[in-house]
Amino acid sequence: MSSNSVKLPRDSNQAHGIGQFALDFMAGKLGAGPSAAVLERTRLFHTDSVLCGLSALALRTNAPTLLRAEALEYPDADGACVFGFETRVKSEKAVVANCSAVREWDSNGTNFGYNPALGHLAGEFGHNDFYPVVIAACQELSLDGATALKAMVLLDEIRGRLSEVFSLKTYKIDHVVYGAIGSAATYGALHGASAEQIEHAIGMFVAHYIPWRAIRAGKQLSDSKGASAAISTEAAILCMKRALRGFIGPKDIFRNPESMFRQFIPTNGDSPFDLVLSHSGDDFAVMGMHFKLGLYEHQSAGALQGVITAIESHPHLLNPGEIQKITIRAYEPAFGIIGDPAKRAPTTRQSADHSMVYIVSRLIVNAIEQRESLKGLGNDELWKALMLSPQDFHASSIHDPATQAMMATIAFEHGGPEYDRKYPDGIPTSVVITDASGNEHDSGMVMYPAGHARNTTADIVGILKHKFAMLGDITGNPEAATKVEQISQATPAQIMDIYNTPVTYREGYE
Repeated sequence: MSSNSVKLPRDSNQAHGIGQFALDFMAGKLGAGPSAAVLERTRLFHTDSVLCGLSALALRTNAPTLLRAEALEYPDADGACVFGFETRVKSEKAVVANCSAVREWDSNGTNFGYNPALGHLAGEFGHNDFYPVVIAACQELSLDGATALKAMVLLDEIRGRLSEVFSLKTYKIDHVVYGAIGSAATYGALHGASAEQIEHAIGMFVAHYIPWRAIRAGKQLSDSKGASAAISTEAAILCMKRALRGFIGPKDIFRNPESMFRQFIPTNGDSPFDLVLSHSGDDFAVMGMHFKLGLYEHQSAGALQGVITAIESHPHLLNPGEIQKITIRAYEPAFGIIGDPAKRAPTTRQSADHSMVYIVSRLIVNAIEQRESLKGLGNDELWKALMLSPQDFHASSIHDPATQAMMATIAFEHGGPEYDRKYPDGIPTSVVITDASGNEHDSGMVMYPAGHARNTTADIVGILKHKFAMLGDITGNPEAATKVEQISQATPAQIMDIYNTPVTYREGYE
């Protein structure tokens, strides 16, 4: 452990420790604070999330539209704002609406819960869905953009480091638990809560509101899948508000013998894990998080990279009828989650974007249609040209005959122990494409596709700018990214207006 971090050992009250860390971090008491690189990466993730949210609302997706309308029924002159409105509402209602919007496409960042330097290898998933918590608090308190950006780093640090030490998915608990815990702590720290009050809020959430992965099971998924982070975070903010008013929640929740954590991993009284939180320098959890370069389940990124590499090296594969068979091999849990046989025939967007065979097929069909304009393009330009958009998951695309025919050529296999042991260090995937002459074109093992934190070759900023422009076009506002891109210099008045971006609403997407 370095001097730039704080350790909360398993024999300590970690809920109280998280609270104290959050307060000290925001007060600048622990060190020099996050580096410029950490703040810049967080700024990019926040911009990504906002463009995802605005575009989801522009296309009138169900849960974000419904939850925003609900939020507007709870006015509060001292509250926070939902996307596209200057009306102030109860902050927990702004949070549930805005978090739902940014998660709807399942296209913003992903963490892997992997920290080999400390031996923290739990491998829990998680996403950058929780930044609206920070914006809501800053709007309530008239705080500036520099404060907001630092608080976003804090929230990602708490949820990201928890993801490294305890695998919720192993016990069928939804990963949004960690975002909710980070949200309660960060919201409380911004509001000047005591460490004990933050402990009470975390205790209340863990004791009362643990969500199961039932929301992600089933042949065709529901609104609950996309809104899970939003609903849990709404509860977390209510817990923090109650604690601020004096409500006493369960103490020392990570060591509580009846808590979720100790039910699954019995101990002799300790928490099941040590927790290390960074306060300064470059080594923050956000630096290990993955950018999605379009709309796709993050576990398909290795396969997409394999296909793009094959297209670059063997452009003849895009000739009509040239691809005869595609074999994709990947690790668990990718094979179990996005290789579920039920997802070979998705009928909803929420299932299609969790179907390996659909995601890969859609990208290839798009490439075949654009084959003349793709000639001679390198990796970065191919990612931009073939970036999957919301239209690729519309009903018309899901039922497109060419996409359906391409899906029939794909075999998706578990790669076995060789693949499994390389995750979550990377996204170990291989793609073998057989052409019309019977020749096999093998991508080899893809570990760090474009967008992955360990990828060192792709122009991530350039590809993200293309993504922001693509999503901005959907909103009808090409300048949609401008305000959020400038968050680090934003005044309190500009933070109040940061989500109030004009959007052209469209009918008929769902």
